[in-house]
Amino acid sequence: MEALQPFFMAEFLGTAVWLWLVFISVVIALLSFDLGVLHRDNHEIGVKESLWLSAGYISAGLLFGLWVWVQKGSDAGMDFYTGFLIEKSLSMDNVFLMAMIFSFLAIPRQYQHKVLFWGIMGVLVLRAIMIGLGAALIHEFSWILYVFGAFLALTGVKMLFSKLDEHPNLEDNFLVKWLRGHLRVTDRLHEQRFFVRQPDASGKSVLWITPLFLALILIECADLVFAIDSVPAIFAITQDPFIVYTSNIFAILGLRALYFALAALIHRFAYLKYALALVLVFIGAKIFLVGIIGKIPPVISLSVTLGLLIGGVLLSLYKTRNQGPLLDEQAAK
Repeated sequence: MEALQPFFMAEFLGTAVWLWLVFISVVIALLSFDLGVLHRDNHEIGVKESLWLSAGYISAGLLFGLWVWVQKGSDAGMDFYTGFLIEKSLSMDNVFLMAMIFSFLAIPRQYQHKVLFWGIMGVLVLRAIMIGLGAALIHEFSWILYVFGAFLALTGVKMLFSKLDEHPNLEDNFLVKWLRGHLRVTDRLHEQRFFVRQPDASGKSVLWITPLFLALILIECADLVFAIDSVPAIFAITQDPFIVYTSNIFAILGLRALYFALAALIHRFAYLKYALALVLVFIGAKIFLVGIIGKIPPVISLSVTLGLLIGGVLLSLYKTRNQGPLLDEQAAK
């Protein structure tokens, strides 16, 4: 063990290797327990089970943030919680789009968990690449932060003036048309299989993808689009790659579990998008305010973010108080 100590204490992207290994171990343990114990069989996840799973993932994220607080200091801990909160909130729109994709491709609820699980595995890699590129850009060109800030502020303003009922039309979506035009997609599901072999037009047995795998591709692409907002947002809070990546991943891990509850209740949070818009404007403005009033303390960033999001949730629940769940009663059991 003494021979390995220099390796564990060495720094990778500004953080000791052993801290990265602890994070990776926790993520592997959570995913293994989820897939290997809780969901060995394909079953329909109801709202109640979804909420319990979400509570577990959120608790894991909060506990990890406390550990970061102890290991790296209070500022790093508050930056983690701010990033975790922002990513969790920005994922609300992602949940709505995932529900649209599953509905559009007629994916039964008992198979949705598999798509979301492998979607998370893809996100682990894609977010690492995007965050690594972002960190490299900031290291080489510090002015890129101002580009991030302007982008976030403009995105927030655009969200403020968008309509509540603006939804994408997947039938006319360019990506959907391109994938169906360039990939062999079966016209029906083959249970939980992503790939099947069956004859093509000439009668030759070839590999086809099923609508389940098409859903996975679309969900991964959707995450890339949403990452364009969330990654600059967390870099505007902190440039520590460890805090950026871990807060993102812990927020996303619980998203899959929370999906099955939010898909039924997403309409109850209709006004949250305006709170998120104000959060993006605030975070974007923070970067430009550094040169005027100095760095805004992490506790203020966390307090403002939390206050705006709580206000958005309360307003949404009040405005939609007479609306019931979108799913049937059986799905909510």
